[in-house]
Amino acid sequence: MNTELSGIIATYAITLLVAIPLGRYIAKVFAGQRTLLEFMAPLEQGIYRFCGIDPKEEMNWKQHLKALLTINMLWFVYAFFLLIFQDRLPLNPDHNAAQTPDLAFNTAISFLVNCNLQHYSGESGLTYFTQLFVVTFLQFVSAATGIAALVAVFKALREKTTTQLGNFWDHLLKTTTRILLPLCIVIAGILAFRGTPASFAGKDTIVTVQGDTVQVSRGPAAGMIAIKHLGTNGGGWFGANSIHPLENPDYLTNMTEAIAQLIIPIAMVFALGFFIRRRKFAYVIFGVMTVGMLALMIPAILSETGGNPAISQMGITQATGAMEGKEVRFGPMATAYWSTITTIVSTGSVNGFHDSTMPMTGMMELIAMMANCFYGGCGVGILNYFVFIIIAVFISGLMVGRTPEFLGHKVEAREMKIAAIVALLHPLLILAGTALSSYAIAHGWGAGWATQPGAWLNNPGHHGFSEMMYEYTSAAANNGSGFEGLTDNNIFWNVTTGFVLILSRFLPIIGPVAIAGLLASKQYVPESAGTLRTDTATFGIMTFAVIAIIAALAFFPALALGPIAEYFSLY
Repeated sequence: MNTELSGIIATYAITLLVAIPLGRYIAKVFAGQRTLLEFMAPLEQGIYRFCGIDPKEEMNWKQHLKALLTINMLWFVYAFFLLIFQDRLPLNPDHNAAQTPDLAFNTAISFLVNCNLQHYSGESGLTYFTQLFVVTFLQFVSAATGIAALVAVFKALREKTTTQLGNFWDHLLKTTTRILLPLCIVIAGILAFRGTPASFAGKDTIVTVQGDTVQVSRGPAAGMIAIKHLGTNGGGWFGANSIHPLENPDYLTNMTEAIAQLIIPIAMVFALGFFIRRRKFAYVIFGVMTVGMLALMIPAILSETGGNPAISQMGITQATGAMEGKEVRFGPMATAYWSTITTIVSTGSVNGFHDSTMPMTGMMELIAMMANCFYGGCGVGILNYFVFIIIAVFISGLMVGRTPEFLGHKVEAREMKIAAIVALLHPLLILAGTALSSYAIAHGWGAGWATQPGAWLNNPGHHGFSEMMYEYTSAAANNGSGFEGLTDNNIFWNVTTGFVLILSRFLPIIGPVAIAGLLASKQYVPESAGTLRTDTATFGIMTFAVIAIIAALAFFPALALGPIAEYFSLY
């Protein structure tokens, strides 16, 4: 068996071996059962007392969302002002400048919403202070926010009839202290021992193999890189992200970071089954998500290992596949695997430049973010999938002539309207943003607003269109990766993607939590012989079809103008 393929299989197998027991552990944490980390309780109680919070106070779905949105607004203001004044704050040994207001606006929102779309380079765009107290802090709490929202949905699905969905602050804090922080300590330890910097020293001078004298940035990077992957954040300490040899030193760290990206999204699926006591239902969800992942990953791997036909026509042998934009330490197959998992779970970190991947791989990366529900981000992946479940239940119920029901609760017009709005919002934001940027290019909007739109793109034609579409897709999916041929640090991209980030993060959280809360408040309907079973392969296929149809109908015309056209022009 190919060594690279063996590495991919081993990486995914280890991910499952960690994720399944982690899912059981997560279910115990939020069910209030004793766990190995019970010793964190005194710390948690101290935080509750300091903040004046009663963790046993139950909240309904509206109170959950109010708490979630309020604290996120506060975090945005906090982050924005630290970024525009970072040059006056301590821990800045490299004397990096402050961010402009439009860049700080984009950066603060991006990390707040778990996207980490970076319109700056980490080494020069931030200081150690803001890397730690803005970026790393937001990477913890944004991941915890998504999981806390999902736990409210878990509680709604478990109970027959209820309006009490736990306490948001309790969910948020326990996610941080009992899940994210312990796992990050382990991951950061592995990275630090393999060569990732973990000090506060400034730049160091080295002489390269070629004899060039260069300045190399350092800093306390290991901890930030751990949470960037574990929390499906993706923002790099260094501009090159996990391509950088200090951010991802060797194949062991490459495997570690790939595993870290997937373990919580997959664990949350199994946690759902354990928490609501419907394991078969969780297995169906896991099966659909895994099939979706493989449907994207296999074409990407075949495309990258097949090489570039334009280079083949030059008489150049490509024994290792298409190597443009790839790290020789990892190779094209490991890069194809990473590019798939980083786009399906909304991490957005890269170990090879997506802009240089083959057209087929680029399309798979785009579709992964357009579907945005195959595993998905921490908590929000299942929230997105939940919307498609509601649509599938509604359609299936109408097909068999019965009132649609989900887990003993009738799905009626109100829930369906919310699900439809959330499902349509995603393509609306992506396609409207792409159309706006294309219009700006065509009409040459002025330098004061857009810094010469024609200079945005380093690549013309189909690929240039894909670069703009990728930017809005990445923002709408809270992913953060990019086709880096796009020059995006200007007012146009900072502002427009900033608003896409806000809308695409919070409305898809508000919608599913509202649906779950409304369903849970209804009278429970006992299952009967005529009840639509949602824990069968048939329903799984139905849900997959709904996802595929919505994505295909919404995005196929745009994909035809970008990666599909580029594919046929190349081959």
